[in-house]
Amino acid sequence: MKSLPLPDSLTRALKSVPGRLQERLPGRRTRDPSQKLGDALSAGDKLDKQLQERLERQLILPCASESDEETSRAAVQDYGQFLARQDRWDELARLIREVDRNRDATPCAMSHAELLCYGARADVVHYMEDAIFDGASPVLDGIEAFEEMLSEYPDEYPLAVIVALTHADIGWVWRGGDWPHEIPERNLRLFEAHFHRAAEILGAYDSVIPDAPLLAAARCTLLAGRPLPAVKLADRYEQLITLDPGNPRPMRALGVHLLPRWHGAYDQLELEARRIAAATQSTWGNGAYAWVFMDALTVDPSAARIVDTDFFLDGMRDILANRPGQHFANLLAAYAAISMSPDRLPEGAPDIQRDIRRHVHATLDWILSEYLYELHPLVWAQAAMGPDARAPLPMRKTLMRRGLVTARHAIARHFAEEIMRGTTIAFSPHGLRFYTPM
Repeated sequence: MKSLPLPDSLTRALKSVPGRLQERLPGRRTRDPSQKLGDALSAGDKLDKQLQERLERQLILPCASESDEETSRAAVQDYGQFLARQDRWDELARLIREVDRNRDATPCAMSHAELLCYGARADVVHYMEDAIFDGASPVLDGIEAFEEMLSEYPDEYPLAVIVALTHADIGWVWRGGDWPHEIPERNLRLFEAHFHRAAEILGAYDSVIPDAPLLAAARCTLLAGRPLPAVKLADRYEQLITLDPGNPRPMRALGVHLLPRWHGAYDQLELEARRIAAATQSTWGNGAYAWVFMDALTVDPSAARIVDTDFFLDGMRDILANRPGQHFANLLAAYAAISMSPDRLPEGAPDIQRDIRRHVHATLDWILSEYLYELHPLVWAQAAMGPDARAPLPMRKTLMRRGLVTARHAIARHFAEEIMRGTTIAFSPHGLRFYTPM
């Protein structure tokens, strides 16, 4: 069966890509993402040799080779990938509709509908990622086949989301997360062309199932490629958060998209964080304020000048008070220890940026003492790479090993004084215990 042609705007943009890319992708793309992990570990490598030698004996912290959250996500995502590889599109569309209607999610609120869609497009997206990062001009058979599939199922919004988000993912590979003036014009054209096509696809479903969280989430994803006033952008995200208040991912994305480098302003960011916190009090307490600022502070340290530090710290406590499971305990511990480490700021950073990081970094004490008892290495590996890492990731085994080392070194540094005195520190569901030498 012959593939349908891609839209003219996307075809023109792709013609600007030579057979072999002479210019590597800008900024982060020229660098193996595992190097960021290496950078995060460098501080750990400088630990006093005696402290490192004591870790195995004196830091007792069970490690989950695979958490319930990771197992759940992988199972749903892999099933979406399986159905797509078998071309069982009718079955996949029915399943996505069902889980979207039921708001089915993993233990930590990751939407099953989004995971099925991600699995379904994973092969096409990963091929494009590999080709682009290798400097080759990618073959378009995969995305053309998706376009053809969509023409055969014009009434299935789940399949439209799969194809639209495939374009969005590919657009992000071309663009990256840098400021617009740092990105080659060719890359921006490709980003815009893919996002334009994605918007065209979803535009046909604007009046279909207005309460479908999957459609709302997809539309929010596409806001990065469509400049909107900050108020309208916030309204779109508020609609999604109202449909799925237990999912923190839209709140984190809202914070990033309200930064000046996208479509917002710092004052608008702070206002929306307060509005979302008020609207989700029954789910998160003040936690949504922290969720909205969480990635914004790491992507753009200048956001520190408008964050309400006490409100943010209260929000972190409320997150774990409402969701005390080990996934969120690891997430916030890694955020405090790694993402918000004052050492990650450049030497001449303003005091206001250092102050917020010192306060957040200090929360590691009560997170470790009151909540953490099982290590989830992948969460720490993600923290080491940062929230906007889009390059192809190292193998899972490598991420696990590096996440484990990152976490143990960070925790050992926190308890360095006790460890050097010979104290054994033991984590368990019954609480943190300190055993002094006899």
